[in-house]
Amino acid sequence: MYVVKLIKSEKIESIIPLLKKLNPNIDNNVLEARLDDMLNNNYECVGVYDKEKLVGISGLWILTKYYVGKHIELDNVFILPEYQRKGIGKLLVNWIFDYGKSKGCIASELNCYVNNTKGHEFWNAMGYEKKAYHFARKL
Repeated sequence: MYVVKLIKSEKIESIIPLLKKLNPNIDNNVLEARLDDMLNNNYECVGVYDKEKLVGISGLWILTKYYVGKHIELDNVFILPEYQRKGIGKLLVNWIFDYGKSKGCIASELNCYVNNTKGHEFWNAMGYEKKAYHFARKL
C-alpha cells in the first residue's frame, strides 16, 4: 500500500536523492540551492511512500496564465525505476489532480523532454495533450 502526501518543509531535503537520479549532471549543492530558491517561490512537492521509503516525487506549482487560467503544474516527476510500471505514477497524478481541484485549479500542465517517449506515452494515457513546444535558452 502506497501513501501519497505533501512533503513538509522540514523533510524537503529527502527529495534530493531522487532529484539527483533525474538530474545526474547537476551537483547536489546546486540542487539544494535551487530547491531553497523554489521554496521561496511557492514550490511544493508531493511524495509517494512505500512505508517510510520515498519512492516517487512531483514538484507542484499553482499558477495562473492567460491561455489556461488557474492550473497546477507538475515539475520533475520521478518514480524510482524499481517502482515503475506498478500504478504509482497514476496514483500520484490522480492525487495531484484532486489537490489542484481543492485549490481551485481548472487545468493541469507539465513539460516533458522531447526524447522521453515513455513519458509521452504515460502523459497521453493520463489525458494530457501536446499543446506547445517549450523553448529554453541560457542567458
